Amino acid sequence: MKNRFLACTATLVSALALSGCGLVPGGSAQDRTVSVWLMKDSVSEDFLKRFTEAYEKEHPDIALKFTFQEWTGIGAKVTTALRGENTPDLIEVGNTQVAQYAETGRLYDLTLESLRDLGAKDWLPGLAQPGSIDGAQYGIPWYAANRVVIYKKDLFAKAGITALPKTRAQWLKDTEKLNGSGSEGIYLAGQDWYTLAGFVWDEGGELAVDKGGVWQGTLDSPAALRGMDYYKELQELGRGPRDADEMTPPQSDVFAKRDIAQIIATPSIVPAVLKANPALKDQLGFFAIPGKKADRPCAVFTGGSDLIVPEKARNRGAAVEVVKALAGEKWQTELARSMSYVPNKTTLARVVEDEEATRVMAEGAVYGQATPNSAQWAEVEAQNPIKPYMTAVLRGEDPKKAAKAASERITSMLR
Repeated sequence: MKNRFLACTATLVSALALSGCGLVPGGSAQDRTVSVWLMKDSVSEDFLKRFTEAYEKEHPDIALKFTFQEWTGIGAKVTTALRGENTPDLIEVGNTQVAQYAETGRLYDLTLESLRDLGAKDWLPGLAQPGSIDGAQYGIPWYAANRVVIYKKDLFAKAGITALPKTRAQWLKDTEKLNGSGSEGIYLAGQDWYTLAGFVWDEGGELAVDKGGVWQGTLDSPAALRGMDYYKELQELGRGPRDADEMTPPQSDVFAKRDIAQIIATPSIVPAVLKANPALKDQLGFFAIPGKKADRPCAVFTGGSDLIVPEKARNRGAAVEVVKALAGEKWQTELARSMSYVPNKTTLARVVEDEEATRVMAEGAVYGQATPNSAQWAEVEAQNPIKPYMTAVLRGEDPKKAAKAASERITSMLR
């Protein structure tokens, strides 16, 4: 997941590197140093400092050495490290990246620890499922974030909307009302395919399915077509571009500067919105993307991170213990509260109840899913035939024909 809240300083990295070499009280030349790769900005300076101090105090024979990596180019870097001789002991990876690393055959199987020590049955499906390959758990869920509806309270009040919508049908009616009251009902870019994926899943469809070991694109299934049809209805209740995604232009700027009632985004976008328009500070609210029925929100794409342990890790046993701590209730609670992330278990949603945006994310995360668990899915995202398919439908082309063409391209990329 690339949207992060806080950056860690170079000073902290240096200090932790020293502690990893045993140059702190309690260290010694015989200490085992667990080398950990984390993604840049995934955790705050304060969280990592508190975790390191507490863990090394409880495990005086262990030192932690953290190295931060950039998301750009991380796939090739991790794959190279897994095949090398000096692989790190523990690596944070995007939840949808686990399959491509598992394909190397060089990840440690954490199935036993998952069931015995980590309460796998309660994990968020959008984090747990991508970490499981052929029945083995290689990725341990760490944290999540997902899209919600961010709305402007004053525009809802102006339109006479006093209760937030609980169903997709009511949401359409409310958005139409907002769109006719002098504001744009919603800003939804035409190629926001992660949002489309949620509607497809909510209809019971998939982007692609594994049929006997062969992946096939399924955007042309009846369920997936219904998801696209709903997306089209919603998108037309605003002036979002049909041929661009949510970053072109950044929807945070558009939402901040125009009378737009709603956007669909992770709450991490809020700082950028407020930077562009500080007057919105007390006007922003959040609700889960409504589902087909009122008793559950819409399915959503779950972004986030899993933790993996390389098979060749020099301190593999110690690394597994660090994973248990990071994925356990105490530090999950600390991480969620300090970083506004969704914890890795549905049973831990209570720890973020006091934070509106995170609480709403957690409501949706229960029904979260991830992209198809294929090692080649990264290629699909790189070329992304889903985006032009969406634009074609929004411009009036035949949905079935456009979906079939996109599905065939996805199939070819996944083989």
